Amino acid sequence: MSGHSKWATIKHKKGAADAKRGRIFTKIIREITVAAKDGGGNIETNPRLRTAIGRAKEANMPNDNVKTAIQKGTGELPGVSYESANYEGYATGGVAIIVDTLTDNKNRSSSEIRNIFTKKGGNLAGTGSVSWQFATKGYISLDKKQISEDDLYNSVLDAGVQDIKAEDPAFYEIYCDPKDFEKVKAAVQAKNLKWEEADLTKVPSNKVKVEDAGVAKQILGLIEALEDHDDVQKVYSNFDIPDALLEQVAKEIEG
Repeated sequence: MSGHSKWATIKHKKGAADAKRGRIFTKIIREITVAAKDGGGNIETNPRLRTAIGRAKEANMPNDNVKTAIQKGTGELPGVSYESANYEGYATGGVAIIVDTLTDNKNRSSSEIRNIFTKKGGNLAGTGSVSWQFATKGYISLDKKQISEDDLYNSVLDAGVQDIKAEDPAFYEIYCDPKDFEKVKAAVQAKNLKWEEADLTKVPSNKVKVEDAGVAKQILGLIEALEDHDDVQKVYSNFDIPDALLEQVAKEIEG
């Protein structure tokens, strides 16, 4: 499984603490609210909302929370107005980082994101300095125990899949154009397969190999700090850290 995706999976398995669950809920609620505000409250006609609600279900968020977030987005209930802001920068070793935020105060977010980069050995860069290295894709990872590679190909190729990677010993990675994401998810669900992760992501065109434990810890420490910020929705990067080192550093960061 590729760098950042592997890191996300490790954290998902370790992240059962109530505090982490609360932060996850906060981020998903913001995404649902903004999706409903921008595209309406009907999941049949609003793919962004449908994806956000899917994340809410996977996180076991109560239905009442989802309903309230939608109503705040559509204006049926009063709520805070959020707007998106994206930041680009570099971690130690020249690893590229993109940060997506939803915030009610861009000035505050900008200052706090900059401080996190500085404290964790990275530096914030100008718009466009990093994003050109990434392409937006639909992404689904599946445990290989569920299905053979041939059966998976036959099941999802007609849905618009662009690539299926099987290099990881435990997971398949499915990539598609964002416009085909819902069709690919439906094809996966039709086979009664359970995914580890299913979301829109940014895929790097090149990766930075990291084999030094100290550098890896600095990079992942920066990403962890960014992801813990309430305004941050997603963080993308192009590091390539070997699995064994990734597991080792994850344990150190988790303490």
